[in-house]
Formats: sequence, structure tokens, C-alpha cells
Amino acid sequence: MKAFQPYLNFDGGTREAMTFYHRCLGGELQMQTFADAHVPGPPGSEQRVMHARLASGAAVLMASDTMPGHAFTPGNNVHVNVDCDSVDEIERIFAAMSEGATVTMPLQDTFWGARFGMLVDRFGVNWMFNCELKPQG
Repeated sequence: MKAFQPYLNFDGGTREAMTFYHRCLGGELQMQTFADAHVPGPPGSEQRVMHARLASGAAVLMASDTMPGHAFTPGNNVHVNVDCDSVDEIERIFAAMSEGATVTMPLQDTFWGARFGMLVDRFGVNWMFNCELKPQG
């Protein structure tokens, strides 16, 4: 396993929040909107942040905006991201963590080149699982 990282969600405020955190914490900030990634969504989603990453050394904070109209509850907008080393590892950990959980996104290959899934565990904690896929060549 590579790392556990906090992943924050906002209702359209990711750019402002991550810019603030960058100003306070330093490091390198990268942001990509839904339009930048050519991901279709409802009207008004184009300039929302699809993924933001603030890195300073080994410390990483990530965030994204929800889609317009998506249920958003401040205080319940934090996920723990598990960055896995292999497909076998992500499959094993996701299956184990799914016991008593609500799977909100089954593991699947994504357009950004990773195997990814999400769940809320039996204790109410939001989890994201990500494993970068090796390029086919």
C-alpha cells in the first residue's frame, strides 16, 4: 500500500478551499475541472473542480466538487483514500472493507487509468480506493 490520504468534497468551493490551504500550507497545487477532463455533467458542472491535489513532500491533501444538486453535508465531506500498489491488493482490501458496508461505487477501471471504488463502512466512514493501472504496451 502506498498511502492513506484525506480526500475532501465541497459543493462548488474546492477551488477557494484548496487555494486557501495552499496559501497556508505551501507545496504544489494542481487542479483540474470537469471541462478540462472532458467529463460530461449537468449544466453548471463544467468549471467545478473534478480533482485537486496539494502536495508538500510526502504530505498530500486531495479534494473535488460534487455535481450540482448532489446531496452535500458539511462535516460529512471527508473520505479516506487508500492508494494501493496492485490490482490484487485493491481487490483484497475492498472486499474485506465491504463487509457490512454500503458500496457507493463498485471497483471499476476508470478513464484516468486507475482501478477505483468507494464505500461507506459499517462505522459510517467514507472510503475511496485507488490503484494506478500499468499502461498496456
